[in-house]
Amino acid sequence: MLLATIGGVGMWAVVVVLPAVQAEFGVDRAAASMPYTATMVGFAAGNVVVGRAIDRMGYWIPALIASIALGAGFLLASLTTSILGFTLAQGLLIGIGTSAIFGPLIADISHWFNRRRGVAVAAAAAGSYLAGTIWPMVMPYVMQSEGWRFTYAAIGVVCLATMVPLVLLLKRRAPLAAAAGSRGSQRVRPISLSPTALQVLLVVAGFGCCMAMSMPQVHIVAYCMDLGYGVARGADMLSIMLAAGVVSRLASGFLADRIGAVKTLLIGSVLQCLSLLFYIPFDGLASLYVVSLVFGLSQGGIVPCYAIIVRDYMPAKEAGQRVGIVIMATIFGMAVGGWMSGWIYDLTGSYAAAFLNGIAWNLVNLVAIGLLMWKARRSAMAMA
Repeated sequence: MLLATIGGVGMWAVVVVLPAVQAEFGVDRAAASMPYTATMVGFAAGNVVVGRAIDRMGYWIPALIASIALGAGFLLASLTTSILGFTLAQGLLIGIGTSAIFGPLIADISHWFNRRRGVAVAAAAAGSYLAGTIWPMVMPYVMQSEGWRFTYAAIGVVCLATMVPLVLLLKRRAPLAAAAGSRGSQRVRPISLSPTALQVLLVVAGFGCCMAMSMPQVHIVAYCMDLGYGVARGADMLSIMLAAGVVSRLASGFLADRIGAVKTLLIGSVLQCLSLLFYIPFDGLASLYVVSLVFGLSQGGIVPCYAIIVRDYMPAKEAGQRVGIVIMATIFGMAVGGWMSGWIYDLTGSYAAAFLNGIAWNLVNLVAIGLLMWKARRSAMAMA
């Protein structure tokens, strides 16, 4: 969790500096959103590549390489002189470097737990949201006095100095061979879908939910600026949203261990859709704080549920790659959704249509989850 909290800065730092980068490079909102999109594309690809690597050689070597790339990426991004250079640093180094602390870490820790696997996965996944809680609160104060470039350079130094020693503590390989026969071990659950069909269904669900999720998470700071509340207020709302997401992730882990990951996923997706609706009529400062809290409590546990479903219904030896593919789909959803919201804003001059776009994608997600639940229930009834 500590490793993910530090390394998770790669997902959130670009959100905080978005207005400053837009002003310095003199680009429109859609172009200023491209570094975030590049970060998420690199993050998505890294989840698959690093995930496959940990299936073959364990966690620590791929994670060490990724941690060095992350720190170097922040240092190089602080020296860029164009939006293109900044975007490349975000995508090729920061995005790929950050990937090691999400899907691959979740997949690896799932091998260490048979009982209460949901809680273990949720706790590891909570680190990225803790990062989103802490870093956006700290960064604006440094930026006010030193600027975004110094802030980025300082983050790079912190990542290199802390993540490398932490990764070296994780050199022991996960006990894959012992897991199948250990006490409390779980067999792969039956479902009337082929592994490929299940993978496709999870990809569709993950892409849809994160297209919706990206609107508040990527644009809340810029949205608050447009409403006249300032960057600091927007960063505070992002921190509140993600702090609530930590609570939601841990609670969803407990719930998944009791009622199953599929049902938990459905509950979270329905609540996320409802909370997105609240952003449209409620744009006062106090209201936005409350809605951001509700949104965080609704959506935080969604993504870890995909990893739990993979471990419940697919072979353990494929966990790194399978989880990586699903996480890649969710991150592509965040990347495309983040860019699309900026594009819609440029077309309409308002974020209202962008919120409606997110709700539409959330409905696609709910259809996919409903089909998954139906197939899982049919298989469980057939076995009974």
